[in-house]
Amino acid sequence: MQTIFWRQWPALLLGAVIILAGRPGMAAEEEGELLFTSFRRNGEDGLHLLHSKDGYTWTALKKDQSFLRPQVGGKLMRDPSLAQGPDGTFHLVWTTAWNKHGAGYASSKDLIHWSEQRLLDVMAHEPQTRNVWAPELFYDTAQQEWLIVWSSTIPGRFPQTEKAGDDGYNHRLYFTTTKNFQTLAPTRLLYDPGFNCIDAVIFRDGARHVMILKDETRHPPAKNLRVAFSERATGPYGPASAPITGNYWAEGPTVIKIGGKWFVYFDRYTEHRYGLVTSTDLQTWTDESDKVRFPKDHRHGTVLRVPRAVLERLQAEP
Repeated sequence: MQTIFWRQWPALLLGAVIILAGRPGMAAEEEGELLFTSFRRNGEDGLHLLHSKDGYTWTALKKDQSFLRPQVGGKLMRDPSLAQGPDGTFHLVWTTAWNKHGAGYASSKDLIHWSEQRLLDVMAHEPQTRNVWAPELFYDTAQQEWLIVWSSTIPGRFPQTEKAGDDGYNHRLYFTTTKNFQTLAPTRLLYDPGFNCIDAVIFRDGARHVMILKDETRHPPAKNLRVAFSERATGPYGPASAPITGNYWAEGPTVIKIGGKWFVYFDRYTEHRYGLVTSTDLQTWTDESDKVRFPKDHRHGTVLRVPRAVLERLQAEP
């Protein structure tokens, strides 16, 4: 019996490698079930979750009821950004109010049972800050730490563009880092592209880091998505590209790779619908907005992959 086992060991090892590597022809980054976070209306009732088999047609889970209701800050849960850490724990950050200084935070092992919610007061050092909008999570594997990225307006800070925004807002992108969501590094400016900008999302493409952000310029109107690149997650990022979205107004990008192609979903918010552009090289973009289907009133969220067991528990929720 032992002799047979050791003779079969190379084949068994190879089988294990194949299982760990995932399905044939599919990169490890494309393993798992597709999940999308979102909110409804103004974010009063909290976290909504969607599922898709192909990245084009999305179905609401739990009959489109909330999985987590907001309890901190202004008690809204807008722009929910969800990511899973190396230990399997899911981390969630969100916009708590239109004019508060903190981001909401909670964690979960299964997306059903959640930790106590906390307010991360990331702009406490800048008491004049008007807002903390659309916090986004990114796990920096090189530094083994989390980045939290968001947009804020500090009145008078960037006078050259202070009249270019809506209602006096003049955003730039800021960030902090953390290993445990208890201790936060001092907040720093992440990106000043020379224009009013919000809604940044960071992801990796091979050795480089990619940031997609919204040009929030109102006068003259821009309101489109652009791309910037960096060797490190914390920058410096190069110049923002030309717009990758069309003439419609776009915001709230989120990114995932499906079948070797990058999918960038975004909110075409003045049309009350969702959009999609895709690319294989992050330079040439195809608008596939007419192919996507989302539940009514789906708003700004995050797309990610989760283990099948997690999805099955979510699907079983009444």
